[in-house]
Amino acid sequence: MSEAITITDIHAAAGRLKGAARVTPLLEADTLNDLAGRRILIKAECLQRTGSFKFRGGWSAISSLTKDALSKGVIAFSSGNHAQGVALAAKLHGAPAVIVMPSDAPAMKIANTRGYGAEVVLYDRWGESREEIGAKLAAERGLTLIKPFDEPMVMAGQGTCGLEIAAQAAEADVSEADVIICAGGGGLLSGIALAIEAEAPGLRPRPAEPKGFDDTARSLISGQREQITGNEKSICDAIVSPMPGALTFPVNKRLCGPGLVVTDDEARRAMAAAWKHLKIVAEPGGAVALAAILFHHDTIEGDAVIGTVSGGNADPEMFASAINEFGDSI
Repeated sequence: MSEAITITDIHAAAGRLKGAARVTPLLEADTLNDLAGRRILIKAECLQRTGSFKFRGGWSAISSLTKDALSKGVIAFSSGNHAQGVALAAKLHGAPAVIVMPSDAPAMKIANTRGYGAEVVLYDRWGESREEIGAKLAAERGLTLIKPFDEPMVMAGQGTCGLEIAAQAAEADVSEADVIICAGGGGLLSGIALAIEAEAPGLRPRPAEPKGFDDTARSLISGQREQITGNEKSICDAIVSPMPGALTFPVNKRLCGPGLVVTDDEARRAMAAAWKHLKIVAEPGGAVALAAILFHHDTIEGDAVIGTVSGGNADPEMFASAINEFGDSI
């Protein structure tokens, strides 16, 4: 069975994104290297438009729609980052956007999504089905669904981050390293994996996930899609998908090394480290790759490691508490 996208799709997405998305930096800090005992290079997607890599996928998908589909509008489900990426991409294309968001999503993410011009529909994630709500709205209004990860053009858009990592790693004289990638449903992971397979085969993608939501790590061990059951909770709201995507997992199964799993406190410590040493803001889910690099370094080989800080839409109180608690000790 062929995979959902190829490197050709990723390069095509890069062409559509040129001039719309930012080329985010690959950051390095001597103080962080000293702390870890190896070179750490961080792909700062928190500096992307809307504060996360999700703008790439949103733009890639929306820019591939027909004029008729654009005129009717799009719909998306998201706890915040995909919401904002789709909302801004739709606005810049002149298309209406409806975003179905959990009512307990960070208030800043809800406000930002509305600020980009989208209509926000809130739901109870523990008692209502976003799929049912979205399907009803899509049918009533003729909206096109932009899935958060299990959508080929979204995956291709996220893959453009991998093209940049490959080029920037070469500029940094890093040809062999693990690339630790924040993973929810696997869209960013699969896109980067395909890009570096083609452009930098010495780099090895590996997922990082919060404890209790390590469905990708478990699935890579078993070889099939594993689902999280029970009532686990995590502050890493951006990446608490219960199961890897049907389209993303075959790519990740073929290309990814073993997964890494971090605690919420490790994610908060990584938020403080990103602020202190790299001068960037990371939200909890966006910091799990850095947390894995810093606190699970014995499971990573080599003199250099690359990681993503995939989102910077941190709740102000959450961010302040991480800095206050860990800023002096990391």
